Amino acid sequence: QVQFEESGGSQVQPGGSLRLSCVVSGTIFSFYPMAWYRQAPGKQRELVASIRSDLQTDYADSVKGRFAISRTNSRDTLYLRMDRLEPEDTAVYYCNYYRADSNSLDSWGPGTQVTVSS
Repeated sequence: QVQFEESGGSQVQPGGSLRLSCVVSGTIFSFYPMAWYRQAPGKQRELVASIRSDLQTDYADSVKGRFAISRTNSRDTLYLRMDRLEPEDTAVYYCNYYRADSNSLDSWGPGTQVTVSS
């Protein structure tokens, strides 16, 4: 059974930075495209960024140029560097396999809370 353990969330001021980490266990991490998702209060979960096994990345328009996704396969770990944070980035952030439809994913970690406010 795959497990995801996200960490690194915090409260920061607008314009600040954070680095999220996600340790993945119970699967062959290096084989799979991975992604970060987020869910804000009262909103649907959305795809933030994805990274393939060949390290090609893709980003939601709202975070392009501010966020950077990366992975270290030898540590089964996924990262999300977030710069120039905005209040609209406030959400619980989750890592998981990349899927165009995240509703098809049935196993999720606890997530990590990111709050951007002054």
